Amino acid sequence: MSVESIWGVYHADGGLIGEIKYVAGALFNGQHCSLCDITHKIAWEKSDMKQLRSKLEIPFHLVHLNERPDDLISYTDGNTPILVAKTDSGFLTIASDDELKECRGSVLSLTELISEKLAHIAESL
Repeated sequence: MSVESIWGVYHADGGLIGEIKYVAGALFNGQHCSLCDITHKIAWEKSDMKQLRSKLEIPFHLVHLNERPDDLISYTDGNTPILVAKTDSGFLTIASDDELKECRGSVLSLTELISEKLAHIAESL
């Protein structure tokens, strides 16, 4: 089983309306997305997150709920935010919401988690 790509799915819709709803939920209801906490600072992707995505040997996609391909919708529906690996056998979870929360907004912690999980996948071959 080989990893073709990594997909991070935010717990929010993309686009202007989706972003406004997310900000309103964060400000007024205390809602947030643990993946957003790691990847973004305010509305911009963190530079160390950009570096992580560019240094990985496999594509690393970040998508909102309304941007997911159909096969990813089936795997992640009702289970976001999440980080998954797309393999030749289907999707595997790399990080659940709880694991993303444990990163406490740190790209370095996410990097270590991804490395650990990818090594585990490679060992299972």
